[in-house]
Amino acid sequence: MQHSILTWAQIAQNYQMGTIILGNGSSISVSQSFSYGSLLENSHQRGLLSTDVLAIFNFFETYDFELVLRLVWQAANVNKALLIRDERTYQAYLNVRDSLIRAVREVHPEYAYVADKLPNIYRFLKEFDTVISLNYDLLVYWTITYGLSIQDGHQFKDCFTFGRFGEDWWRFREAYTEQTNTLVFYPHGNLALCRNAVEQESKIHKIGEKFLETILQEWEGGQCVPLFVSEGTAQQKIASIQNSYYLSTVYREVLTSQRFTLTLYGWGIGQHDRHLLRRMRGSGIQRVAVSVFRGNQCYCNYAFGVIQEDLGPVQVDFFDSESPGCWIHPNMSGH
Repeated sequence: MQHSILTWAQIAQNYQMGTIILGNGSSISVSQSFSYGSLLENSHQRGLLSTDVLAIFNFFETYDFELVLRLVWQAANVNKALLIRDERTYQAYLNVRDSLIRAVREVHPEYAYVADKLPNIYRFLKEFDTVISLNYDLLVYWTITYGLSIQDGHQFKDCFTFGRFGEDWWRFREAYTEQTNTLVFYPHGNLALCRNAVEQESKIHKIGEKFLETILQEWEGGQCVPLFVSEGTAQQKIASIQNSYYLSTVYREVLTSQRFTLTLYGWGIGQHDRHLLRRMRGSGIQRVAVSVFRGNQCYCNYAFGVIQEDLGPVQVDFFDSESPGCWIHPNMSGH
């Protein structure tokens, strides 16, 4: 079946103030370094992981870097609290932590590299009332902070106040000093989010160009571990989501809240992530816009089938992911 692939400008008005899901393709379009496969794979190929650490990954049958880091960190803390001398567990923690830090440093671009893309991303995302980013990187976070200096009456809100997530997150929809707003959520977590030794979750709070380095220094200080679901099957991801107050709230409440339109940008809708789409089935979606890279009709056919199966009989519009006005691509006018 041949699907029409339109420009974003042709359909944009139908999707204003709806929900957008950002997948890994959105990050790759900003920097090719994000097309690395996985953080675990990256560390494994470079020989960063010790035999003990690989044994832990195998024992728990997981590819989730964050989970293993948290497990060995907690084990090391328990040993410390009980005055149990166990250098091996602590060394495993240091190895996982340092490998994760090195992997993130290698794949994540510096602020200066992406700064020129932020104005276009900001203009694109402010047209939606909800942004759901599946990426753990800082691109959306940097876009939010970029927007703080723009006096246009619009505000992005991640529903965190003084580093804590607001359990009554829906109240952030109400305009405070702004005229319009966009709420931002991370169903798989984010580098900016962390948890401490007693599982309290918070957002690392520091605005600025050196934010990535600040986060990595927090990890190195051993005061917290990151909160993001890095890899795994659908079942493993759901288990990780349910193990976090923030992630489970987004999964249970945000994904199921009412919406009429949904835009997918840079998301392959892989089998391991379809649980997110299925959560939205009862939310009232009537039409879905799907970005397509370089006219890929095979992806169009796949996406159309998945959407009909997971969301029901909704209208699907396909648009060129590189067309003017969407994501990093400027409008025809250059504004």
